[in-house]
Amino acid sequence: MSAEHKEALAIGRREARQIKAYLNALGARRPGRPVTRESIEARIYALEAKLAVETDPLKQVDLRQSRLDAKDQLSLVEDVADISGLEAGFVEVAKSYSERKGISYAAWREQGVSAPALKAAGVPRTRRS
Repeated sequence: MSAEHKEALAIGRREARQIKAYLNALGARRPGRPVTRESIEARIYALEAKLAVETDPLKQVDLRQSRLDAKDQLSLVEDVADISGLEAGFVEVAKSYSERKGISYAAWREQGVSAPALKAAGVPRTRRS
């Protein structure tokens, strides 16, 4: 394998990592209020407070399950506050990645990538032949 080929493979892997990190961050975002570590911790605290005063055993078990679910969610939450940094990485490589892989503007949009991010990356709205 030539040095140029090895370099091309390394570039492809680096670009794929940047694209994947950005797409994962987009997928973690939900419409409406963002779910943050702080909001989940506040929910856990509120559930524990309710549990401390609840006397009905059925409501207690529901509260315990809600608390366990919130703790699971807390362990999975990634701070996506730095989405702008991930987007900058996407913008840096999206055009060459798209050209190399044949990915269209429409496919990126369906995946949830914003039009401004694609414009900044230089990904054209239509595929050029």
